[in-house]
Amino acid sequence: MTRSIHSLAALAALLILLAAAGVVLWRHGVDSGPRFSPRLDAVGPRLTSNQTSQPLAIHGEGLVPGLRLVLGPPLSRELPLSVVDARHAYTRLPADLEMAAEQVQAVVTVRLAGPPDVTPEGEARLTVVNDTAFADLTAMVRSPDGRTLFIASPPTDTVFALDVASGRVEPLAAGDGPSALDTYEDAQGRPWLAVAHLWTGALHLYALDAPGSAPRVLPAPAGALGLSVDGARGVAFVAEHVRDEVHALSLEDGHAVWRTKVDPNPRALARWKGLLAVGSLQTGQVELLRREDGVPVATVVPKPGVRILGGGTERFSGQVMGGKAARGLVGSEKLGRLFLASLGPNVGPNAERMEVSPNGGVAELDPERGEVVRHRGFGAGITEGLALDEEAGLLYAADVGLGRVRVLDARRLEVLQEVPMPLPEGTPLVRPEADFGTAGRAGVELHAGPRALVLAPDGRTLHVLNRHTGTVAVVDVSEARAGRARVVRQWPVTRMGTQAKRRLGQVLYYADLGRTAMSCDACHLEGHTGGVFFEKTRPMRIYRSTTVLGSRDTPPYFTPASTHSLAETMRTVGSRNRFHKPSLTEAEVEALTLYVSLLPTPPNPFRDEHGVPLETVELPDGRRGSPARGREIFEGKGGCTGCHPAPLFTLDQDPRTRGRYLEVGTPNALPLRLEQQDLVPGAAPPSLVGAWDIWPMLSSGAAGFEVREGNRLAVGTRFPLRAVVDMSGPAHGNMKALSPGEQDDLLAWLLTL
Repeated sequence: MTRSIHSLAALAALLILLAAAGVVLWRHGVDSGPRFSPRLDAVGPRLTSNQTSQPLAIHGEGLVPGLRLVLGPPLSRELPLSVVDARHAYTRLPADLEMAAEQVQAVVTVRLAGPPDVTPEGEARLTVVNDTAFADLTAMVRSPDGRTLFIASPPTDTVFALDVASGRVEPLAAGDGPSALDTYEDAQGRPWLAVAHLWTGALHLYALDAPGSAPRVLPAPAGALGLSVDGARGVAFVAEHVRDEVHALSLEDGHAVWRTKVDPNPRALARWKGLLAVGSLQTGQVELLRREDGVPVATVVPKPGVRILGGGTERFSGQVMGGKAARGLVGSEKLGRLFLASLGPNVGPNAERMEVSPNGGVAELDPERGEVVRHRGFGAGITEGLALDEEAGLLYAADVGLGRVRVLDARRLEVLQEVPMPLPEGTPLVRPEADFGTAGRAGVELHAGPRALVLAPDGRTLHVLNRHTGTVAVVDVSEARAGRARVVRQWPVTRMGTQAKRRLGQVLYYADLGRTAMSCDACHLEGHTGGVFFEKTRPMRIYRSTTVLGSRDTPPYFTPASTHSLAETMRTVGSRNRFHKPSLTEAEVEALTLYVSLLPTPPNPFRDEHGVPLETVELPDGRRGSPARGREIFEGKGGCTGCHPAPLFTLDQDPRTRGRYLEVGTPNALPLRLEQQDLVPGAAPPSLVGAWDIWPMLSSGAAGFEVREGNRLAVGTRFPLRAVVDMSGPAHGNMKALSPGEQDDLLAWLLTL
């Protein structure tokens, strides 16, 4: 009897210990007590895409190994779960979730399934966007002999080869998300096409003198945004946004010759003498690196007093606080210059309260002196791709917002001609045709969306990639200096008619119908962040341009809140961007809202092949942390879940808690001419999903930018999460109470969200 009592006591103690550790014991056979069932509470993110394998986090109670995630119709899949404890599990959506081409999204109910004697509870909703049927042409290069154009469509994993003489198109099977292209001749004179990718860590090299042959595949970083190949030296330069680095890779075996940290989200690359120019989409700066070893040489950014020629910001040169996203970059050794396409110098607080300050155009940079010489503002449109004819001294600039290509004298930066892009017959319009080209509005050609330019080897033909219509316009530029460039034909690349309303929404997102130099993309480049702006009428101060990706689930919007749904935001902001010339119709609001609502957060790169956070993460500043330990801090002593609960890690994910503006002691302003800023306390807790790719942070951008010399902004840190931790006091989790190791673990966890 005594032995039995001791055994029961030991068993009870063991059960208590196991329960404290979060272990669930399943009873079989006769059971007089209640059965504890696994429960699904939420899945995050709630919005995802089928264009690549996407990691998902499952939040619940009583989770145990052996559970599966069941996707309801129309996807109808079961996915194995990797359960890390009773409340957290992970999985990956496969990359082959196919839908009918016209179906823009699948909203599915998800639930848990387990062994026969287990009855899980709860369900959640998941939206999967059908991106694989929505072609998007974003990059174009030509073969060295000029006979073929290569065009990338990342969502459809395709590179199209277009024969410029016949218009014949052949798709090339690429890797996962082909995003950056270049062509070159190697040391033996053989022509090659190089393709870098968003989602797969690979550089594909296609031998152009052996059509149909499989590409050589070299290891390369994922997250590629830019690519430039030096064939003579056998080196490919890849700019990627996962680690925000430029990698110099050997074309022989892919080994890293060097790698250098650069400003966040590098995309535009240009070679100039022994330098590589790298343009940031976030800071508006161009960094010059030595090509031989990647050593930084200079940083080029507009400063107060920079010359502005034309456009609405010409008289605000003295109030320039920095630059805006580098959208295009070309170099000329003959002219001794780099040319940069952007929205122009970023005008900060000013007595006239002129806000936002877009003035799209082309800037002239002197790489030897490391300075911006001048910016030619066009006063309207959004300048994107550039092409340069060094011999003729002509610069061509694509305007995605107006649907035009400008011809400029490269030495004087004067516009010689504007060439509107024709539309294929039957192209759907966002408004009645009579509404275009009148009362100061842009013409119907804005539906084309010219994105990239390629000049033929003889300089007599310019090819224009039209993103929205899926065509390449062939422009005779033999008499361009005399203002007589003309479109002679247009080649279709791929079918763009599927998901018609979504396509109209894309046009509206990039269009500058009111010729104000403002569009959705002007502030939220490719749906993502765009640095900081002095804006918002009342209260007017320097704000960070927040990401639109995944934002449909986290209203209200702006600080303080002024719109409470995506549709209200599109109606208000879309009409204001045009200065109500004219206001959006309800049909436009519907299409634009649909397009924006389908912009998901990109898949987290700090997850393993099962979707589980990596065991150890190297932080951007070189330290290392454990996401598992960081999660315990986040949910425990850090007290983070009070403002950042799962699955989207913001109070705004739930109608019961959204719209709360809190004062937590972090800086609410960048200290630049504070007397001209209207400072308001408090901000909404932002979603932390995708925080790995957000720069700067805080509503003011103070975690990233800093003020130098009292009158301009500079990059204070490239790791804004670390800056937020350093700035946080007792009201914001009291991060200083954590040891340095605990801080590293917490930061590692945040990078995996």
